[in-house]
Amino acid sequence: MNITTWNVNSLNARLQHVLDWLAANPVDVLAVQELKLTDDKFPHNALAEAGYQAVTFGQKTYNGVALITRTATTDVVRNIPGFTDENARVITATLDAPGGPVRVVNGYFVNGQAPGTDKFEYKMSWLRGLRDWLHEELAAHPRLVLLGDFNIAPEDRDSFDPMGLKDTIHHTVEERAHFQKLLGLGLTDAFRLFEQPEKSFSWWDYRMLGYQKNRGLRIDHILVSAPLMGQVRACVVDRTPRKWPKPSDHAPVTLTLVS
Repeated sequence: MNITTWNVNSLNARLQHVLDWLAANPVDVLAVQELKLTDDKFPHNALAEAGYQAVTFGQKTYNGVALITRTATTDVVRNIPGFTDENARVITATLDAPGGPVRVVNGYFVNGQAPGTDKFEYKMSWLRGLRDWLHEELAAHPRLVLLGDFNIAPEDRDSFDPMGLKDTIHHTVEERAHFQKLLGLGLTDAFRLFEQPEKSFSWWDYRMLGYQKNRGLRIDHILVSAPLMGQVRACVVDRTPRKWPKPSDHAPVTLTLVS
């Protein structure tokens, strides 16, 4: 079973990229973020022709998440129950898989803008709400994958300039502490289960030749629960779509599970 996360930074702008990538990489689940369109505008027909269906939680202009899957999903939940939020940031569903059902939680985490701002406080509150809810989800669904654009570089090696960017957004002590608390729920960063090349990133700024100079961050993550650990065989970043014309600033990250 292959499960991918990809912030597409507008599905309208990047639909052909998604279709082309799926044709070359027929994953079982593609969790996308930053749809930037409403549910009624979602391209279900185009994806159906490619052999996929989707559950969506869209929003005009900003945000929006979806799970694009080969098989049907059940028990779909939108956003974080118990946490009031006007933004479309989380979609969760259960899929049948070898070894038993897998609960997939796809999140477009709050950016936070800058420490000391209202948006940063919203990020802290949102992360607390997510963690409290995930504690309950893991009890009900032990085989769980949390993935998406976390907007957190959890370690210095996840940033192209950890000293120069120290204490700036994505790099703060507070954000990294929240990432560790997610791991403390019993989740594991699948990417770090394997030896990876140095300076492995998933996001590069459009400005200042960010991709060409590899001035990137690893902020797109896949965390797996303990019952799935024995099934993890790979977790990789695919930089190929970042080289395409008018790409998303993020690259897809794929987890491989075997029964």
